[in-house]
Amino acid sequence: QVQLVESGGGLVQAGGSLRLSCAPSERTFISYTMGWFRQGPGKEREFVSAISWNGADTAYADSVKGRFTISRGDAENTVYLQMNSLSPEDTAVYYCAADHIVGPLVPRATIHSEYHYWGQGTQVTVAS
Repeated sequence: QVQLVESGGGLVQAGGSLRLSCAPSERTFISYTMGWFRQGPGKEREFVSAISWNGADTAYADSVKGRFTISRGDAENTVYLQMNSLSPEDTAVYYCAADHIVGPLVPRATIHSEYHYWGQGTQVTVAS
């Protein structure tokens, strides 16, 4: 069973930073598009960011553009989400996702139903 394991969540004050990590259990995902989604209290799951299999293309939701940065590790299979200038509106469970998505990231990689593989999620809480 292929797994995606997120880490790096926690409690942070508004204006602070966190870095989330997503480590797939198999190197198969080295050729996959990776995405981050989040689900806040009482809200639907929403797209946050995505990165192409080779790291050459990235996409961001307007709400996080300029504050969040997605990247892929060179030697390992890990994908990172650096989150800066966090606000209480960023409070959510953050999920990592993976799939073999062909073509431009937008729009397919921004749609959660395009991904077959998901992690369990990591809680991010931003205190005001």
